[in-house]
Amino acid sequence: MIALLIARLRRINSLIGFIAGLVLVACVILILADIILREAGISFGGAEEISGYVMAGVASWGMSYALGELAHVRIDLIRLRLQQRGRALLDLIAIVALAATAVVIAVQSWPVLAKTIERGSSANTVLATPLWIPQSIWLSGWIWFAVFSCVLVILTLALLVKGRFDEADALVGARSEVELES
Repeated sequence: MIALLIARLRRINSLIGFIAGLVLVACVILILADIILREAGISFGGAEEISGYVMAGVASWGMSYALGELAHVRIDLIRLRLQQRGRALLDLIAIVALAATAVVIAVQSWPVLAKTIERGSSANTVLATPLWIPQSIWLSGWIWFAVFSCVLVILTLALLVKGRFDEADALVGARSEVELES
């Protein structure tokens, strides 16, 4: 059951990563086209604005993909010297701290969007983008990251209680550069 849930979450995050990649490629194409057209005296106008929104959205959504792929940076100097139970404890502390941080960011990001909606704010640019649109994408990425990291806390605890340390390590453990090279 736990393995099935983990597999499903990883598929969801792979889809998120794929979509984020497509959006980045589209943004690069837009910027390149705008640069080329500027040489001809034409400009789309707003490519910089759109790229800023894309970067905010991709960053918040990309956090969950990176977490699912164990790509977040962790310092494992002490962890590598510990036995399996000690490593598991540090992994649990790390995922709890990450989940707590993600929840705080998601909760504190809501007032930004709420105030934007309340005021009907739009960008002071040529596009005059209603700011609730990019902020909703940005906030939803933080919410998904918070949910995903909290689910990982629960799954890690369940695995550790059952004594399945190898599976917990595969789920949230740090990867050493030394281990990867051998």
